[in-house]
Amino acid sequence: MRNILITAPELAAALDAGHLDGAPVRVLDVRWRLDRPDGRPAFAAGHIPGAVYVDLENQLAAHVPAGRAPVAGRHPLPSLEALQASARAWGVDDGDAIVVYDDLKNMSSARAWWLLRWAGVADVRLLDGALEAWTAAGLPLETGPGTDVGHDADAGHPAASHRQASRHGSVTLSPGHLPTIDIEEASRWPSSGALLDARAAERYRGDVEPIDPRAGHIPGAVSTPTAANVDAEGRFLSPDALRERFAAAGIAEDTPVATYCGSGVTAAHNAVALTLAGFDPALYPGSWSEWSTHPDRPAATGDAPR
Repeated sequence: MRNILITAPELAAALDAGHLDGAPVRVLDVRWRLDRPDGRPAFAAGHIPGAVYVDLENQLAAHVPAGRAPVAGRHPLPSLEALQASARAWGVDDGDAIVVYDDLKNMSSARAWWLLRWAGVADVRLLDGALEAWTAAGLPLETGPGTDVGHDADAGHPAASHRQASRHGSVTLSPGHLPTIDIEEASRWPSSGALLDARAAERYRGDVEPIDPRAGHIPGAVSTPTAANVDAEGRFLSPDALRERFAAAGIAEDTPVATYCGSGVTAAHNAVALTLAGFDPALYPGSWSEWSTHPDRPAATGDAPR
């Protein structure tokens, strides 16, 4: 299994050297929150030098026009062509090592990790502990808008020589390198495997539902909130600890595992944790935001899977 995580000192050393394990390194900043989806202001206030801002809403998901019901969920997967165009605009070439991070314990940057791995990029890593780990290590931040996707770097900016997307890349992507399931498969999955719900426990139980049409969870799904994948500093638990966590949820080594969340974003965080623990998880991209728009699909409530 390729490396999934990288520490802040390791990334700093790679940036100083100009490569990571012999490959050019590209750093992607994926600031996004459910209550603050536009991460550009936070990016401009301070980001890892040379990082490129990635727009999760419009580059890591297909655009859902305002007022239109999200039939395939709030963050459907982008087309391969659109994702490839974005990756090239970020300056990514074939063979590059990609490091992604956010300021949310990698809850949003995991979406970039999963999508790029799904699209065949071999070396994608998450900055363990996210941006907080970088600043806690005393490493510097760069301010300003950075390089706008699709535009050349401003040669007059003092950090322009360090920017990583001052040109278009030439990466070629291909789909299906990580498994996915659709709504029909999600409905059947609990009968032969484990379907994990990555949302907060109160949303799983149906106590609250801040954004999707109905509250509850897919019948048979097990609650495994993403917050428990990391420690207090936002670093992923050890593989052994993650295996224990998922074993406590009833998952054996040979259990087929799939995961979902509200709209396929934090489910990717569960996919990272499961991969670290030695599983080969599938992801349900439509997640609860798709399931809950279909009135014929039942919604379970309470702590029990059914």
